[in-house]
Amino acid sequence: MSRPDTLRRATLFTAAALPAAMLFPRHALAQAAAATSSQPPGLPVAAVRNVPETFFGTVVDDPYRYFEDTKLPEVASWMKAHSEHAHATLRRIGGRDLLRKRLEAIDASASARVGEVQRAAGGRLFYQRRGATDDQFKLCVRDGITGAERVLFDPETLKKATGTPHAINWYSASPDGQKVALGVSAGGSEDASMRVLDVASGRQLGPIIERTLWGGISWSVDSRQIYFHRIQALKKGAPPTDKYQRSMACVMPAGGSERSIRVLLRAGDKSPIEIPATEFPFIEILPDGRAIAQVQDGVSPEFSAWHSTEAAIRAGRPAWKPLFKQADGITSMAVMGDRVFATTHRGAPRYKLIGGRIDGFSPATAATLVPESARVLGRLAAAADAVYLDVRDGNVKKLFKLAATDGATLQEVALPVLGSFSLGGVSPSLPGMMVELQSWTRARQIFSVAADGTVANTGLQPAGPYDAPANVTATEVMVKSHDGAMVPMSIIHRTGTPLDGANPTILYGYASYGITEEPFFSPSRLAWMEAGGVFAVANPRGSAVFGKEWHLAGKEATKPNTWRDFIACAEYLVAQKWTRPSRLAIWGGSAGGILVGMAMAERPDLFAVVMPAVGALDAVRFETTPNGVPNIPEFGSRRTEPGFRALLAMSTYHAIKDGVKYPAVLLTHGVNDPRVDVWNTTKVAARLMAASGSGKPVLMRLDYEAGHGIGDTKSQQLDERADTFAFVLWQTGMPGWELAAAPAR
Repeated sequence: MSRPDTLRRATLFTAAALPAAMLFPRHALAQAAAATSSQPPGLPVAAVRNVPETFFGTVVDDPYRYFEDTKLPEVASWMKAHSEHAHATLRRIGGRDLLRKRLEAIDASASARVGEVQRAAGGRLFYQRRGATDDQFKLCVRDGITGAERVLFDPETLKKATGTPHAINWYSASPDGQKVALGVSAGGSEDASMRVLDVASGRQLGPIIERTLWGGISWSVDSRQIYFHRIQALKKGAPPTDKYQRSMACVMPAGGSERSIRVLLRAGDKSPIEIPATEFPFIEILPDGRAIAQVQDGVSPEFSAWHSTEAAIRAGRPAWKPLFKQADGITSMAVMGDRVFATTHRGAPRYKLIGGRIDGFSPATAATLVPESARVLGRLAAAADAVYLDVRDGNVKKLFKLAATDGATLQEVALPVLGSFSLGGVSPSLPGMMVELQSWTRARQIFSVAADGTVANTGLQPAGPYDAPANVTATEVMVKSHDGAMVPMSIIHRTGTPLDGANPTILYGYASYGITEEPFFSPSRLAWMEAGGVFAVANPRGSAVFGKEWHLAGKEATKPNTWRDFIACAEYLVAQKWTRPSRLAIWGGSAGGILVGMAMAERPDLFAVVMPAVGALDAVRFETTPNGVPNIPEFGSRRTEPGFRALLAMSTYHAIKDGVKYPAVLLTHGVNDPRVDVWNTTKVAARLMAASGSGKPVLMRLDYEAGHGIGDTKSQQLDERADTFAFVLWQTGMPGWELAAAPAR
């Protein structure tokens, strides 16, 4: 059983008190509008209209608070002008257009990209597929591996009808394979609406159901009922921060109307389960008719769970019995028959596997099936033959299985590639599973795992000529951080790359929510290396590469460890002559914006380029946004002094100081972002343009038909990637990447 990870990714992305010198000096605010060394000529200058706030005796200035109203004509015109300037400038970089063509050629070298495989009865397979000439993923179905492929839903038809890009955010096939529910959203908004399709005909069953952002779909045993998660409809005048509060677990007949929806659990209610208003309830139905209710806060990997039966739910008397609470430290569970299996970090920071009978189950008395070790236990998934478990050794995963019998022992399933995978194509009613397996140097392929342990390539993902480049190497290193902690970093490079300090290098990181950067293959990264680049990926504290303690050491008050670990990795790349500061760029998206933004604030001398993408850059104001409230458990609340101090310490916007020679900065953001409001980027862009004393460009590249990046079309992805790589090559002084003269007006 798995929780809906789509919710967890619906986070932002997502310390010691800040020294007084890092706050805006009162006198500097009056000068900010005039200090325009990084302000492109001829473009509107953002006026300073300071809004000071006092928190626990500390005054926090906000010179561009009015930017939060993106519909204000002055703000909208400033955004449009600076975004158009950024797009135009990026397209003037020598080599950019050729790079864009190369990125597309490498991506299209495989006839299709396939993923998100689900299995149903009778061997029916569902998956998403984007052909070499397609701009968006389609939902497809086939009867067995060798069956003919058929397109069930193509979001491109909606783009043709509306002019706006659409994307499939999630989907779930019914156990009998006769129906499928899917969520579709427009313009990168992720505000998915549910459609139910008849698989045989492709016909839509019933009306579209709105506000089903994360799906959380589970089907009844007979495939006639859909259990799903839904956010509330905000009343007129309600504050935007209420958007994700009081959400619901619902049920309706497949193809039913709005009137047929029945709310089973609601956050904020005390009955039948007491659920805080800010948390999210989900219900899963198992093949034997057992029902599992799960409640999570949206950002923490830990959750609470109860059990009942679907028959009791239909009768209106579910009588939910508790299994465990969030405080029990359980982050994954699986149920087979009358047995519960769970991974917990309580008393075991690298996790242990516990289990017991579902009736009367208690984590405190459950048997330890797999004790804690040096490796980190990960996700569980129940198939008909066994419980499958991923185990991480560093950032590399291995697959194990455990039969649901007394005295069974953990058995490794040997995989053909050492890298990472997702537990896909797992159904509790079907034996075996599928894994989508990849590494830093091997493209993702989809393998079937039979009940006897046999592993075979399904061929669902067509092979391409760049899938296994012989001249690409991944070098794994451990880097000593500021306090002696050893931080893992992967360096992906062309074999034989000279260690002469001259290589343009991108260092990437995330480091929030206990999310580990695992090995992944990127066709676009090959184009970067063809241009002479090195690509490094760090796992600072805040990730969970070494378990729960590693996550907690980069969370809330300990958040500074994340960017100081990151700085240590950058220093290592310089010391070992992979690169030098004038050739080093850092890149981080969403919550990774905290990482790269604060690394820039503390060590502007160490980097040539900084690239926050959809970055969470104004931490003090997180909480005022719809998605900010669910993120309080990860970052803290400004309503408490420890929370405020932690947020201020990780806020790039408030760490920028006048006159500092900051690196070149490229900020990218989708205007329709539901996770990180676009004003995080616009406020920091305005502040950097006014404050930086380096004269290096500060470009703000906005996409008005995109959001957080989820659901972007291939064209959008390739355009942004070409712009990103070209910007780095230009600003690191690589020959042939100079800026062409602007066309005469």
